[in-house]
Amino acid sequence: MATAMSLNEKMEDGETAGPVAVADPQLFTDNPEELEGQAESQDTESEKRLARLYEQYGATWDGPDDPSDPYNWAEWRKVSIGIIFSVGQLVTLMSASIMAAALGDISRDLDIGASAAQITLSIYFLGLGVGPFFIAALCEMNGRKNIWVISNLWYILWNALCPVGKSKILMIVSRFFAATGAGAGIVLTGPVMADMYHAKDRGKSLAIASFLPYLGPALGPIVGGIVVDLIYWPWLFWVVSIFDALIVLLGIIVIKESYAPVLLRRKAAIQSQQSANPALSPTKWAFWNDFFSRLITYLRRPIRLLVRRPIIQIISLVLALNFGIYTLMLSTFATLWIDRYQQSPLIGSLHYISFSIGFCLTAQVGGRIMDIIYRRLRDRPKNKGEGRPEFRCPYMLPGVLFIPIGLFWYGWSAEYRITWVMVDIGAIIFTCGSSILAQALLAYTLDLFGEVGASANAATRLLSNVLGFVFPIFAPQLYDRLGYGWGNSLLAFIFVALGLPVPLFLWVWGEKLRALGKKKTEDN
Repeated sequence: MATAMSLNEKMEDGETAGPVAVADPQLFTDNPEELEGQAESQDTESEKRLARLYEQYGATWDGPDDPSDPYNWAEWRKVSIGIIFSVGQLVTLMSASIMAAALGDISRDLDIGASAAQITLSIYFLGLGVGPFFIAALCEMNGRKNIWVISNLWYILWNALCPVGKSKILMIVSRFFAATGAGAGIVLTGPVMADMYHAKDRGKSLAIASFLPYLGPALGPIVGGIVVDLIYWPWLFWVVSIFDALIVLLGIIVIKESYAPVLLRRKAAIQSQQSANPALSPTKWAFWNDFFSRLITYLRRPIRLLVRRPIIQIISLVLALNFGIYTLMLSTFATLWIDRYQQSPLIGSLHYISFSIGFCLTAQVGGRIMDIIYRRLRDRPKNKGEGRPEFRCPYMLPGVLFIPIGLFWYGWSAEYRITWVMVDIGAIIFTCGSSILAQALLAYTLDLFGEVGASANAATRLLSNVLGFVFPIFAPQLYDRLGYGWGNSLLAFIFVALGLPVPLFLWVWGEKLRALGKKKTEDN
């Protein structure tokens, strides 16, 4: 137990990733002798990785080509697991925005004002900030699959309770608790793909996992508009719960545990014939005493990362500003078309397709571009085939430029009631930038923290979901006082001041910044 605890403490504040990414010999040189030398280098890196895993977990893989290693799973299995997690995350994003087209009906039936109605929508994002801390801790204790299943069942229960009795208290409480379970899709998808794909394929893996989720901003309001027009708004919640129940059943069959530390600990237990310990049976207090002591240790990890690591704080701030602006737009987009363009809820909700166009475009095309940039920088002779998280920074540049451009375009087009096409183009530009930035920062985080990527991901998203809760609440007052033109311009100026310098800042000082909190912790 002491050994495990010391290992956990070491992993909390230091980067622990998989093998160092090495160059593809065919891209690096055409000289046969150099190719042979680099092949030997790859073998050496593989041996180092196997030795490191054995030292940490008491077992390792049976060679670099061991089929039990998630890196070596068949491509069809990786893609299947990625799609299941992708569809699960789609449910999360649908639930976040599905109420947008029905806020008027909900506020009327619950007898609440516009700001209170926005709280019923945005409280979901607060739950998404809290839940991932527990999900990340539990998945790094016991693996990805079981926690994903349990979290989704928790979500299904509370989401189905939201409209029961048409109580505003129950609505707010249930939305919050539903979101704590729905956070599994957000916090686990990236780390699960990192379990199965090397750093050089990070963009490809995220493209597989992010295609369907980015349809959520469009499908949520569209489904909401259809339900409001044709059925009744409580079915917004019940339809999504039924859909997620089907996904969970499919996931139980398809998903295979991919978290290497858990797999290797199980292997070590079997090899040492200690897999069954009667003193740690769930019917014994010792089991729960051990469970909660380990849970506290793992819960401290994302908190300590957020408090002690400046690199996490910077990533968290930029992601939070990006996500807060996005949720503000998401919560007011349907109202724009209904009130300002006099469209029906159903027709107004169709404009959310512009969000999905931007997200899907960057998820599929952008992910592959990110991989190409990463490989070319890594394969330069001066880098000796070793990858660094800072190689994600060039891909961030279009993201931090598109966000303010999209905000100006969208805001002033809506201010002067220019044709709907111009407003939607502005929304597409903004979502392209938002997706590129989030994608690059997630890849940066996974490159840096590797096996504790779930905790790092939870730490970086806490402030995001706090702002995702706060921004929609003051959105009506923002646009009432400043209008869409100056309201969106204010958001753009804030982002230019805080977000625009980030790629250059990380490129120049990223390596030093990464070392700050880590060195302090190691010295202590």
